[in-house]
Amino acid sequence: MPGELLRIGELAARADVTTRTVDHYTRIGLLVPAERSGGNYRLYRPADVDRIALIRELEAHGVSLDDIAAALTAPGANLPAALDRVAHDLRALQAAADTVAPEAHGLLAAITARVHSLINLALHIPPDLFLP
Repeated sequence: MPGELLRIGELAARADVTTRTVDHYTRIGLLVPAERSGGNYRLYRPADVDRIALIRELEAHGVSLDDIAAALTAPGANLPAALDRVAHDLRALQAAADTVAPEAHGLLAAITARVHSLINLALHIPPDLFLP
């Protein structure tokens, strides 16, 4: 099994981030090493490359690392329930858009586009990226 695991530098290279980023993500609980080597190196799963890509994409959409950590490490994380809440909020946003002044339509359209892109991203999150 150790042959299948990645050292921090290998993970960072494959994920196109620095080792400091991997260290930081590990420190705040976004990544959990699979085990340690005989030389006490942290070893990570290859799937952590995808996890880092997801974290980076969520960050690019303005989601804070604290919020990402809370979502990915929550016991019994329930993505369908979260998407239901987002869908409800979108309906409320649409209802608000129908009643606001025309000047606010551009802002609401931008917010709605951002929410839709986050929903699309969430729909592509493999379940195994959530920590047990």
